[in-house]
Amino acid sequence: MNSKICEILGIEFPLVAFSHCKDVVAQVSKAGGMGVLGAVGMTPEILEQELNWIDDHVDGKPYGLDLLVPNKFVGKEDNMAPSELGKHIPQEHRDFRADVLKDHDIDGEDLRQQTDDYSNWGENMQESGATRMLQIGFDHGVRLYANALGVPPKWMLDLCKENNVPVAALVGKKEHAIRQVDAGVDILVVSGTEGGGHCGDVSTMVLVPEIARAIKNSRDVPILAAGGICTGEQMAGAMAMGASGAWCASVFLTTSEAETSEIVKEKMLAASSSQTVRSRSRTGKHSRQLQSSWTDAWESDKAPDPLPMPLQTMVSEPALSRIDKAADVGHEGAKKLATYWVGQGIGLVEEKLTAGQTVQKFKEEFIEAYERLNSFME
Repeated sequence: MNSKICEILGIEFPLVAFSHCKDVVAQVSKAGGMGVLGAVGMTPEILEQELNWIDDHVDGKPYGLDLLVPNKFVGKEDNMAPSELGKHIPQEHRDFRADVLKDHDIDGEDLRQQTDDYSNWGENMQESGATRMLQIGFDHGVRLYANALGVPPKWMLDLCKENNVPVAALVGKKEHAIRQVDAGVDILVVSGTEGGGHCGDVSTMVLVPEIARAIKNSRDVPILAAGGICTGEQMAGAMAMGASGAWCASVFLTTSEAETSEIVKEKMLAASSSQTVRSRSRTGKHSRQLQSSWTDAWESDKAPDPLPMPLQTMVSEPALSRIDKAADVGHEGAKKLATYWVGQGIGLVEEKLTAGQTVQKFKEEFIEAYERLNSFME
């Protein structure tokens, strides 16, 4: 396609898929789009293994890597060691997560103790940890880096430029987009509040044209529209409003290759667009996820206020991992608690496909939408 995104990334169809699953990344890239692996929760050793696997299964097609280097988080200024982060989690939060599990007949008594589980999130957000992850990607020929929650630090932009790898930045406000363009990013991922994971409060329908107009007279920085986009028609609509392609995640969570548990996939396929919640309870920053008994508990009056990033991740993820394992073997309480990041567009997803089939469906729906628009000019 004649898209700036295709030109920059060397792909056939300007659909970029964010996923924590290496299988989805490989299949999307092989289908003509680009898969981007979410790596913030990985250790360097695991990332090396994941990229080795992708290299062996992607048929030489380009793929990307998503890191999370926020401008602000607990421990950044002090360069705090991961082993120190756990000491900053109040006992109230440890007890609350254990109580939620207990209320659903799941043993979580050990979660009342101090642990350093998921502290590698904090390490990967520091310059030293993120640089190590970047270098692993460079060694594997990664063709795109993406960063969220603020302007990528100058050292990151410089390092990527030295290695000839474009940088994409997630934005949820016009002001953020302007700062990203001024800083030198190569691609803007313009994400509306409908999206899963970290999101702002402005809708995709408003945000994409607002930002396209705001940067029109600046550098030629293409936009990937994101936030609730689960069909080719939506992708075509976003491109009509000024985007050069789409960044999607939720639509791939129900694919046969996705990392989501079968229970969560079933819940997502049955969900409507209103069955998501935007909450700080998972990471400490607002992120959209599937509504469940777990999210309801954290939104109740009994819940403690969520902690800043990455401390809230260290509270939530160990419990959610235990919930997923119990749900997979049929535990009824765990099934009610099970949740995952997902956008409002999940209400448009009604069947389980492979990741490759999903890309193909996007292409077909995009063409139909393009032809429909052309028919109005006849």
